[in-house]
Amino acid sequence: MTSTPALTAPGVTPPDIVRCAYAELVVTDLAAAREFYVDILGLTVTYEDADTIYLRTLEEFIHHNLVLRTGPVAAAAVLAFRVRTPEDVDRAETYYQALGCRTERRPGGFVRGIGDAVRVTDPLGFPYEFFYAVDHVERLAWRYDLYTPGALVRLDHFNQVTPDVPRGIEYLEGVGFRVTEDIEDDEGIVYAAWMRRKATVHDTALTGGAGPRMHHIAFATHEKHNIIAICDKLGALRRSDAIERGPGRHGVSNAFYLYILDPDGHRIEIYTQDYYTGDPDNPVVRWDVHDNQRRDWWGNPVVPSWYTDASLVLDLDGDPVPVAEREEPSEMAVTIGADGFSYTREGDTEHGFKLGNQL
Repeated sequence: MTSTPALTAPGVTPPDIVRCAYAELVVTDLAAAREFYVDILGLTVTYEDADTIYLRTLEEFIHHNLVLRTGPVAAAAVLAFRVRTPEDVDRAETYYQALGCRTERRPGGFVRGIGDAVRVTDPLGFPYEFFYAVDHVERLAWRYDLYTPGALVRLDHFNQVTPDVPRGIEYLEGVGFRVTEDIEDDEGIVYAAWMRRKATVHDTALTGGAGPRMHHIAFATHEKHNIIAICDKLGALRRSDAIERGPGRHGVSNAFYLYILDPDGHRIEIYTQDYYTGDPDNPVVRWDVHDNQRRDWWGNPVVPSWYTDASLVLDLDGDPVPVAEREEPSEMAVTIGADGFSYTREGDTEHGFKLGNQL
């Protein structure tokens, strides 16, 4: 294994990734985490024991979308992706070994409900897992007796903080991800990028900042009124301090959103109403970093903690990965302050973004 992994492996076939599938989070108080994710957010318990809880959304048929595991340090232990065939697990192992990344293979799986899988520390320092074999469970899409007003129906995406976004784009494009939207400036600095495998805006996003860290994981609802219901529930329970940002509508992705913090500070986005991206010539949307509508369509300034705070990630030994600072300008430094309320980028009074530019 090389000290600095390569970003691409020419001549080596990457795995065919289908979608983001589950995250494993380490929490310091499992009972408090259960109250947050089950009693408040309404996720379904597939299995639990004294140390771990496996949760899924209402439309999911694989064993889980979220694993909560008790531990001494709150962190993201893995971001997991399902691949198209069993052979793609082999391809994932071979590909990441060719990059010079550390890999670990377990034919019996690392967690309940998941079979043969490989975990890697990727070139950006994130813990990724790739798997195909799963246990099927009851899809609850038709169990309307179980729906709450704020029902979470799917896992939608991850968001990762990394110091060098273009480096991350090059690496993820090498394993088949495509950019749908990004944020840039006139000097060519890239502040963030949204990348997808399934035909939505993203399966993961790269946010420029000190990393590797996990910015958030996102669950989808059917409608924006479901998000309002979550806000009302948090208020009724005197838990509205869990709301960090929103509700609102993003310019990027066009989605209605809410950001909340679990008892350990892990950020969860509740997300709905983005758009289809599956055509081969789907146009990339590029936003100017000075356009405040990129992050919030209504022009509300983003709270600084949303830019600065994120969860640590773990290596394959379960130790926190060291965090490196971003050397290029940060998005917060550019937009929090004098132009934090600006609706359009400098010099443009009509449009804050560019449609149709291809990478």
